[in-house]
Amino acid sequence: MDAVGTPVAAGGWRRPTLPPLSLVAPSTLICAALLLPIAYVLLRTLGAGTDAWDLIYRRSVLDTLLRTVYLTAAVTVATVSLAVPIAWLTVRTDLPLRRVWAVLTVLPLVIPSYVGGLVVIAALGPKGLLQQMLEGPFGIDRMPDIYGLPGAVLVLGLLSYPYVLLSVRAALWTLDPALEEASRGLGHGVWTTFRRVTLPHLRPAIAAGGLLVALYTLSDFGAVSLLRFNSFTRVIYIQYDTAFDRTLAASSSLVLVLVALTLLVIEARARGRSQYHRTSAGAARRTRVVRLGRWRWPALAFIAGVVTLALALPVAVLTYWLVRGVQAGESLGFVWDAAASSLYVSALAAIVTLLAAMPVAILTVRHRGFASAGLERITYIGFALPGIVVALSFVYFGARYVTPLYQTLALLVLAYVVLFLPVAVGTLRASLLQINPHIEEAARSLGRSPAHVFITVVVPMLRAGLLASAAGVFLVTMKELPATLILSPLEFRTLATVTWSASSAAFFARAAAPALLLVLLSSIPVAFLTFREQR
Repeated sequence: MDAVGTPVAAGGWRRPTLPPLSLVAPSTLICAALLLPIAYVLLRTLGAGTDAWDLIYRRSVLDTLLRTVYLTAAVTVATVSLAVPIAWLTVRTDLPLRRVWAVLTVLPLVIPSYVGGLVVIAALGPKGLLQQMLEGPFGIDRMPDIYGLPGAVLVLGLLSYPYVLLSVRAALWTLDPALEEASRGLGHGVWTTFRRVTLPHLRPAIAAGGLLVALYTLSDFGAVSLLRFNSFTRVIYIQYDTAFDRTLAASSSLVLVLVALTLLVIEARARGRSQYHRTSAGAARRTRVVRLGRWRWPALAFIAGVVTLALALPVAVLTYWLVRGVQAGESLGFVWDAAASSLYVSALAAIVTLLAAMPVAILTVRHRGFASAGLERITYIGFALPGIVVALSFVYFGARYVTPLYQTLALLVLAYVVLFLPVAVGTLRASLLQINPHIEEAARSLGRSPAHVFITVVVPMLRAGLLASAAGVFLVTMKELPATLILSPLEFRTLATVTWSASSAAFFARAAAPALLLVLLSSIPVAFLTFREQR
C-alpha cells in the first residue's frame, strides 16, 4: 500500500481503488472554484435571453476579436524569432560570457507588461526621452506615434520571449547529441544541421512556449491599456468600469473564454503528439560546442541588443524618472506600504495555492484515471483565462452569494488561487513523479499511517518542488494587475496598483519607485528558479 492507501499486489501491480475522501473532497471544492469564471460568463450572457446572440455577433465584438487575434499572432511570431536563436547561442555555441547571457536573457520575465508600457511611452513616445535627446542636435521635435499595435507588439514581444526561451533551452539540453553528430559526420555544416536536424526536434518546445506566449498576450491588460490598443481585455475593463449593465462585458468575456480554451485544446493536442526520444540511454552527454567564428561578434551584438531593450532600457528609464522625482521633492513614503502589502498578499497567495495544489497533484499522480486527468485539465482553466474575467466572476458571486467575503483579502487570494493554481500543480506533479512509490510502501510496511508517511517521507523529498512552486506563484502574484485592481479591499494598495495608477495618469516620476521595487522583488524568485534549473 502506498502513501495514499492504494493496495499493491505482488509484482508491483496496483489494484485501482477509489481515492480517499481526504483527496477527493478538497479537489472537488477546488474544481468548483475553478469553474466559477465559466459559470459567470454563461449566466450573465444567457441571462440576456435572445439578446445574448445579438451582443456576441455585434460588429464591434468581431473587430475586437480580429484585433486580439492579430496581436496574439504577431507577438507569438516575434517571441519565437527572438527566443530560438538566443537559446541556441547560449546552450550550444562559444558565445562570450554565455553563462551571464543565459541569466540576463531570462530576467525580462520579471518586468510586468504595464511597466514595459510605461517605459516605452516615456522613452519612445512622441515627446519621450529619445525625442528630447534628438531635438537639439537633429532638430527632431516629434517621434513617430508608438501607441496602438506597434507599441503593444514591441512591449509584449520583448517581455514574453523568455517563456519560449526557457522551453527551447530545456529541449536543447535534453536533445540527443548523436543526431547532430551524425549529421555533421555526413558532411553537413552547422547551419544545415540546425535547420534540418535540430530545429525539427525543437518544434514541440517551440509550440509549447509559443502557446504560453499566446495565452499571456491574450490575457494582458496593462500594456494594451497604456498603449491604447483595444484588445478584448481593455474593452472588457472599459465596459465593466463605465457601463451600468455589465451584460455586454460578460458577453465579450465569453468570446475571450472561448478563444483561450481553444488555445488550451491546441496546447493539449500538441503536447500529446510530441514523441521525441533519445536514441539510447547512453546518449546523455555533453554536445560539442559550435564555434561561431566570424559570426561570434554579430551574435554577441544581437543578444546584447535584446537584453538592452528588454532589461537595461526599462531599468535605466525607471531610474532616470526616480532621480528626477526625488530631485523634484517626490515623496517615497507610499512605496513602502505598497511593498509590504505586495509581499504579504503574494506570500499568502503562494501558501494557499500550494496547499490547494497538493491534493490535486497527489490525485493526478497516485490515482490516475479519467476523472483525475479531467481534473488536471480543469486546473489549467485559470491559466488560460485573463485576470479580468476571473475578477469579474468573483465580483458577481461575492456580491450576490457570499456578501461577507465581498471586497475582502480572502476573495482576492481565492482569485489568485484560481489564476495561478497550474503554476503550483505542474511543478508538484513533476516532483511527485520522481518519487518512487516503493519508498512510501516501505514506510507504510513499518506501521506508519498514510498521513505520517506523507509528512515525514514525502514532504522532505518534495522540498525543492515545494519551494519552486511557491516561488513561481509568488512571482506571478506580484505582477498581477486586473484582478488586484477589481478585487482589492478598500485602501489596499500594492506595488502593481500604485504603479498602474501613477502611469495611467502620466505621473512617470511617481510610478518609477514602485515599478523599480516591483522589478527588484520579482527578481528574487526568478533568480531562485534559474539557479535551481542550472543545478
